[in-house]
Amino acid sequence: MSTQKLAARICNKTALHEGFLKLYRYSFEVGKHGGGTHRIERELMERGHAVAVLAYDPVRDAVLLGNEFRPGALVSGDYPFRDQLIAGGLEDDESPLHAAVRETREEAGMELRSPQVIHPGLYVSSGGTSEKVTLVFGIVDSTGIDGAVHGADPSEDVLAVALPAAVFIERVNEGAVDDCKTLIAGYWFARHWPAIRDSGYLPAGAPPGSLQR
Repeated sequence: MSTQKLAARICNKTALHEGFLKLYRYSFEVGKHGGGTHRIERELMERGHAVAVLAYDPVRDAVLLGNEFRPGALVSGDYPFRDQLIAGGLEDDESPLHAAVRETREEAGMELRSPQVIHPGLYVSSGGTSEKVTLVFGIVDSTGIDGAVHGADPSEDVLAVALPAAVFIERVNEGAVDDCKTLIAGYWFARHWPAIRDSGYLPAGAPPGSLQR
């Protein structure tokens, strides 16, 4: 990592499209590593910031995912119905923790307990968008969710999936997870899974891992 601190500033911003996604053309004056500055123009997509929820059921020893149509995957030639973390945009002045609770309720019909931030904000692609995603871990009771479909509006059709924790970690380690927020949260979960299981989240007398492969 470079120790030299360079300067950059926004010179101009022009709206190109303002719909579900907002597209702007920016003009920047940017410091150069070899000295001096240069002027560059870039188009950037903006839609605010988001939260993604790593929800864990300690009784079933399972991770909650949502299976939903992802248009980017279809355009790239992949199967577009993907298992990913429950996620959504932050509303005006909404905290990531509040958004995590809301999104879990809207997209999975469950209450998220003991939410905690595990990463304050990941850039989705800092060369093309200003969007950052906060990762939040929390506890859920996924009893009865199998096959349940939820969504906050008619355009959302989210199938709740309770995936055994060991299977989730296996998919992460094998590279079968290709959604960045889900992958990064998966690496965090793989590292902390033993401690989470021993942390007292599991109610006394409850059999862990009752959800089988």
